[in-house]
Amino acid sequence: MSLELKINDDIKAAMLARDAKRLEAIRAVKAALLLEKTKEGFSGEVSEESELKILQKLVKQRRESADIYLNAQRDDLAQKELYDVSVIETYLPQQLSEGEVTELIKKIVIQTGATSIKDMGKVMGAASKELAGKADNKMISGIVKTLLAI
Repeated sequence: MSLELKINDDIKAAMLARDAKRLEAIRAVKAALLLEKTKEGFSGEVSEESELKILQKLVKQRRESADIYLNAQRDDLAQKELYDVSVIETYLPQQLSEGEVTELIKKIVIQTGATSIKDMGKVMGAASKELAGKADNKMISGIVKTLLAI
């Protein structure tokens, strides 16, 4: 089932359940996908890779907003953002643990022949492609730096 169909089904389910909070979060995802579809010069369907990037961007934006709200002592707004994150993450693939990511990056370092921090770009490029949607780029970057600094 495509992401768009799943979102439409989830919108219907949230409406029937009268779950306004969930409905708002799902509609935000649908709006972001519609914006991508109506971009100038775009034709056809949104690719799965683009959908992943959009979802990750939405999660990142909401986490940053939640941090800002927490720093401003606005727990009510932060909780709303974190709830939205939990809803949006249901559409993302299962995230890998830090240990699993470390093992995959070790293999990538060996494959690319990286030996120092100067090779970070090469490793990050390969890691970003292989781990797209499965791990946060911030975590990937930190692990790559740690492994190449040794």
